[in-house]
Amino acid sequence: MTEISPLSPAQPWVKSDLPLQEARARAAAVALEASFLSEMLKSAGFGSQVNSFSGGAGEDHFASFHRDAIARRMVAAGGLGMAEQFFKSMMEAKDGT
Repeated sequence: MTEISPLSPAQPWVKSDLPLQEARARAAAVALEASFLSEMLKSAGFGSQVNSFSGGAGEDHFASFHRDAIARRMVAAGGLGMAEQFFKSMMEAKDGT
């Protein structure tokens, strides 16, 4: 299984020399954007059963894993830019500004 790093070099605002606290804040910001996108995909009906032959309750149960994986890939590809805003807000709160 391929692991997607929350600090993907495809995002221009990612720096490799971040202190540990900033790296954790950035990872949390990326996870928050992925969670938001996953919920938006769910609201849009992504992964819902098309008909009675789609897979039943088992498919419904595991559809959330698929939505989460898609959302993480979307963020790794640049997402909506929310992660950067979340990160900036966390750093401002940390600095007290």
